Amino acid sequence: MLRTVLSFIGWIFSWVTIGVVLVALIVSAILFMYSKDLPDHKYLASYEPKTISKVYSIEGKVMDEFAQERRLYTPVDEIPVVVKNAFISAEDKSFYQHKGYDPIGIIKAVIDKARGGRLRGASTISQQVAKIMLLSGDRKLERKIKELILSTRIEAALGKDRILEIYLNEIFLGQNSYGVTAAAEVYFGKSLEEVTIEEAAYLAALPKAPSDYHPVKERKRATARRDYVLGQMARNKFISQDQLKVAFETPLKTVQSGDYVSLRASRPPRDYFTDEIRRQLSGSFGEDEFFGGGLAIRATMDPALQKEAALALRTGLEKYDRNLRIYRGPMTTLDPVLLGSEEKWRDALSDVKIPRDIDSWHVAVVLAVGAKTVRIGIEGVKDGADGNFLPMSELTWRSRVNQKAKLKKAKKPSDLLSVGDVIHVMAIEKDGVFQNWSLRQIPELQGGFMAMDTNTGRVLAMQGGFSYQYSVFNRATQATRQPGSSFKPFVYASALDSGYSPATIIIDAPIELETPQGLWRPKNSSNTFYGPAPMRLGIERSRNLMTIRLAQEIGMDVVANYAERFGIYDDMGEFLANSLGSQETTLFKMVAGYAMFANGGERVEPTLVDRVQNSRGETVYRHDRRSCVGCTAGNLTRGLSPEIQNNRERIMDDVTAYRLTSMMRGVVERGTASSTVRLGVPVAGKTGTTNDSKDVWFIGFTSNIVAGCYMGFDNPRSMGRGAYGGTMCGPVFESFMKKAIETYGASEFKVPENTVFRKYDRYNGSRLPDDATGEYVVAELFRVGENALDGYADIIDGGWGLGSDLLLFSRGESDDDKTVKTSTGEVKTIPKKATFGSLTSGGIY
Repeated sequence: MLRTVLSFIGWIFSWVTIGVVLVALIVSAILFMYSKDLPDHKYLASYEPKTISKVYSIEGKVMDEFAQERRLYTPVDEIPVVVKNAFISAEDKSFYQHKGYDPIGIIKAVIDKARGGRLRGASTISQQVAKIMLLSGDRKLERKIKELILSTRIEAALGKDRILEIYLNEIFLGQNSYGVTAAAEVYFGKSLEEVTIEEAAYLAALPKAPSDYHPVKERKRATARRDYVLGQMARNKFISQDQLKVAFETPLKTVQSGDYVSLRASRPPRDYFTDEIRRQLSGSFGEDEFFGGGLAIRATMDPALQKEAALALRTGLEKYDRNLRIYRGPMTTLDPVLLGSEEKWRDALSDVKIPRDIDSWHVAVVLAVGAKTVRIGIEGVKDGADGNFLPMSELTWRSRVNQKAKLKKAKKPSDLLSVGDVIHVMAIEKDGVFQNWSLRQIPELQGGFMAMDTNTGRVLAMQGGFSYQYSVFNRATQATRQPGSSFKPFVYASALDSGYSPATIIIDAPIELETPQGLWRPKNSSNTFYGPAPMRLGIERSRNLMTIRLAQEIGMDVVANYAERFGIYDDMGEFLANSLGSQETTLFKMVAGYAMFANGGERVEPTLVDRVQNSRGETVYRHDRRSCVGCTAGNLTRGLSPEIQNNRERIMDDVTAYRLTSMMRGVVERGTASSTVRLGVPVAGKTGTTNDSKDVWFIGFTSNIVAGCYMGFDNPRSMGRGAYGGTMCGPVFESFMKKAIETYGASEFKVPENTVFRKYDRYNGSRLPDDATGEYVVAELFRVGENALDGYADIIDGGWGLGSDLLLFSRGESDDDKTVKTSTGEVKTIPKKATFGSLTSGGIY
């Protein structure tokens, strides 16, 4: 009997042994088979994840962020212990004991599946790293086997802390946040080190299914899962029972539920400046590096000036639009069913996609239309007992809702607005006291504005349109438009560098030119011809015919070469019409070109970025490449300081630059911008208006800052009579520069060395005695030893057509009788509107 029992036991043992061996062989075979062609895990040792690139202002504040995956990488030793413990408790309590996988967990998962339950992952943190970094996320058995193999290899290669570091920085936690640091900002509006025990537990509750534990939509489930993690933390002795009790009793508070302020909400909305940085740097560094390289980008933008630039341009555009008094209808309309209660209309209004980046403007919806007023609900403004209203005095527009109907002035509110219309409104105040709400609309007219440092090329402000959220197209950098007369300074600069002076006489007379398109008869804006006048007067009064004659005299090849050297064009056509700014370019290029006039003729490269550092803190781009002598010295000689060496290329003679600047000061002080630009400091500039007023410009500068404005319809069409660069862009420039001068100051333009001033008559170019005074006297700069001749000693006539009788040395647009000293020393009075036909040939003035 005993022998039979022993024999049976031996038989059972043999079969068990054989079974174990067979299972071992099968498992080994499976592991061997799946271990082939596995991803290389060794690269994880030096792995650098995709992280957020941040743009900082000159004040060091975050202005904007760019990322494909919103992640902020944090080394494991900088991650708070409470956060580590929360995730270990929730995901893998034996993390620091196992070798990459949890056999007991796997067995339990298999048993649960055998009983008909859901197949649980039973994955350790090491296995999750293998899945996230090296494998797909499906639940196939094949992937689980590979995951197990890789987890053991990862454990052997990396060590526990490195594995935990990768996991806590890579895990997706919802709301487009990857990693615990980004999630802390997204959910709690705070840095990772500020996270509390209960907040850490909530973060650890998210990896399983972030959408299932949304803090608002799934608040109960989210709180229950958070409390489960807290219980596990207490069970694992990571927190005390007292801490557990306090955490349990603390309600779940998040940014999403309105308990905390979002860090993103505390930053300014994305604008044209940071978007242009994205456009330029993603081209230079590549999109992968820009959106995932964790770049630290120090922008050149001055936040105060950027705000002023946006305000000045918007004010100018809106002024034109409101003067038309044409209301083009609401941006969208809500179903009146959604307006039944304040809660309903506020929810509906918050979902509307409409520009919200216009300072002092509010989004509103029409709730009721009365006989004389319109009741509105305003986003972000309390709806008092009496409500908020638009009075009829703010609704005196002409309606263009029906494009075919004749425009008629609204006589009652219903002529313009209907219930459900989504509109913009602004509070009107007087002496700081609220008066009423005013209807606003985004203008059809668009434009751009840009300001930069004349010496470094640092762009201080850029506004590419009325509203970035309305139109992301940047009209400062992307819109190519005709610069019109704002291009003329480059013609005059090339003439000055060719040997002419501001006193050189140019005939302002009719001219006919044969072109491939037929006979071209250009004319001045005033449709008047003014006869001979000094070059200075030609730019001050923006006379087209003088500019054409000058370009014809020096050659359009010289002008084109000059414009290309300044970066205005890559390839300028050598057509005379281009001397009047008929070839298109951008505001960005024009402002950069004017900066080189302001700084005395030295090349500057415009930039929106001072410096770029990679995720390791290494500088990979720096704009200012000047060398500093003595900056690295351990000790400095008493009384001496480090010296910044100027290595900029000179592209223009410094005397030419000063002469041109002096002539352009005349534009502001006496010429086409004199009525709108009055800043009380030395300012030079030039207006520009194209045919039919399709484009208007003004670009001007002090010794420190150059700024430019452009306005026009995106689909070019006339802006109507009275639309000029001086009258429309001049006020925008003046408004901005008042603020800029307060911050950056302004001084006289630097006079080149070894030069001397000689006095001339600004109206006829004649040389005057050094003691001459009067409003007609102007001091012109010459190099020491350079001949200072009368302007009429070198006359550019260029020939003229149409046989017109011409004014002689006229003041032109402000002509009055004046006296001049003749070549024989006599003082003569030139009568008002004197012409060649009214004078004898006995001498020239």
